[in-house]
Amino acid sequence: MVALSSFVRFHAQRTPDQVALIYDEERIGYGELMCRIETAAGWLAAHRIGRGDVVALLMKNSPAFLELTFATSHVGAVSLPINYRLTADEVGYIVENSGARLILCDEELAPAVAGLPRAVPVDAAAQRDSRRLGSTGQVRAPMHAARPGDLFRLMYTSGTTDRPKGVMHTYANFYWKSADHVMALGLGAADKLLVAGPLYHVGAFDLPGLAVLWVGGTLSILRDFTADRTLAAIAADRLTGAWLAPVMLGSILAHPDRSGYDLESLRWVVGGGERTPEARIRAFSHLFTRGRYVDAYGLTESCSGDTMMEAGREIEKIGSVGRALAHVEVSVRAANGATLAPGQTGEICLRGPKITPGYWRDAQKTKAAFFGDWFRTGDIGHLDGEGFLYLTDRKKDMIISGGENIASSEVERVIYELPQIQDAAVIGVADARWGERPVAVVVLKPDQTLSLETLQEHCRRKLAGFKVPKDLIVLAELPRNPSGKILKRLLREAIAGRDEN
Repeated sequence: MVALSSFVRFHAQRTPDQVALIYDEERIGYGELMCRIETAAGWLAAHRIGRGDVVALLMKNSPAFLELTFATSHVGAVSLPINYRLTADEVGYIVENSGARLILCDEELAPAVAGLPRAVPVDAAAQRDSRRLGSTGQVRAPMHAARPGDLFRLMYTSGTTDRPKGVMHTYANFYWKSADHVMALGLGAADKLLVAGPLYHVGAFDLPGLAVLWVGGTLSILRDFTADRTLAAIAADRLTGAWLAPVMLGSILAHPDRSGYDLESLRWVVGGGERTPEARIRAFSHLFTRGRYVDAYGLTESCSGDTMMEAGREIEKIGSVGRALAHVEVSVRAANGATLAPGQTGEICLRGPKITPGYWRDAQKTKAAFFGDWFRTGDIGHLDGEGFLYLTDRKKDMIISGGENIASSEVERVIYELPQIQDAAVIGVADARWGERPVAVVVLKPDQTLSLETLQEHCRRKLAGFKVPKDLIVLAELPRNPSGKILKRLLREAIAGRDEN
C-alpha cells in the first residue's frame, strides 16, 4: 500500500493515542485521525469519487484539509489544493483545466466557486472535523491499493506563462521527498512541526510537512499566520521545527514581544530559496538560541526541499542554499544543455525520484522543461567545488512576494487590457517586508494618462490581491535587446538605483 493513509494506519494501530494534529485547543490522536480519514473516504465514495478522479480543495488550514487530502488518496483519487487567494476567474480556470469532479470549499471562500458545478461548502464545524460533512453512522471506505507511479496530487503553479500549469506529483515523488527530509532533518516521532504557512503550498505541506506524520510525529496547525500565534504555539506546545517563508520569519524577528516567549524547544526552521543575509541568520540565532536556520532551495515541481544548508556551515557558506539531499542531483547547465564546471553560472537543473513527471495534459511544456531526464528549473546559479549551490537569479519572469509566486506575464496580460497601454512590463523589486513587490512599468499611448489607483482597480478585478502591482512607473520606452525582448534586468537595476537615492 502506498496511499497516504497507509502510514497513518500504521501509527494508529501501534500508538493510537499519540497526538497527530494540534488545532487550537484540540488534540487529535492517530487512532482518531484514521477514523476521520476512513469516514471522509466513505463520504467521497458515496459521491462517486474513485480512482483517478480529481478532488479540488479550496480551503484554509484546518484538520479537515488534511483529513480530506488523506481521504482522497484513500479512495484512489487525486487531490488538487487551490490557492484561496485567487479570484473566481483564476479558480475557474484551474477547475476546468484539471477536470475536477468535486470542489470542497470553505464556506467563507464560497464566492470564488460561485457558479461552478460540483462545489460543496465546508462549514466551520466540518473544518474542525471532516466527519461532519456527512450523516452520522456513515460507512467507512476501504483503502485503495495505489501504485508508486500513480498521481496523488496536482498543484498549479503560475510558472512563467500567462496561465497556471498543473504539476503532477506521484506517490513515488512524495515518499522519496519524505525520505530525504527525514534524513536531512533527523525527523522522528518526538518531532512537533509548526504548520503556519498555507497547506495549498509545498512549503507547508512538504517542507518537511507530512513527513513528520510519516515518522509518527505531530503537526501543530495554525489556520492563519500571525507572529503572535506562531510564537505562542511554539512556546505552548514545545514545537521543534517549522517552515517559514522569509516574510513570516521577518515578522517574527521584528515582533516587539518576541523575547517574552520560551522558544528553547525549537531545533530548526527551514526557509530560504533566496540569499539569506548574515544579519538575518544572526538575528534568528539570537532569538532561537537552540535552533538553526536551514537555508533551502526547491520547487513545486520537486515537492520542495532539494538542497539544504548543513549545520555549522551557515556563515562559512553565506549566500548558499546548501547541498543536494540524498536522492537529488543538482547540475548547472549551459543553454545547449552542456554541463558547466564549478563556479560557472548557468541554469540549475535537477534529477531524481522526487521530480515531477511533467505538467498535466501538456506534453509540449513537459518536453520543454527537461534536458533528457534533467528538470530545467529556469533559475540561474552556480555550484562551488564542494557542491554547495548559489542562486544568482530567480526565474527571469517570476516575482516571489511573501512566499507567493507571481508570473509577471500573467499580470502583464491583464494590464494590456487597459486601453491606455502601449507597452508594459511587470518586474519584482526588493522589498524589506515581502522580499519582492510587483511593479508595473508602462509606456502609454499618445495623449493618455494612467494613475496607480486606476491600474490597481482594474487588476483587482482580474487577479489575486498579492499579484496587483504596488507601484506604477511610466516611461517613454522600454529597453529591449536586438530581438525585441524587454530587458527586465535593466529595469530592475534602474528602479533599485532610484529607490536607493
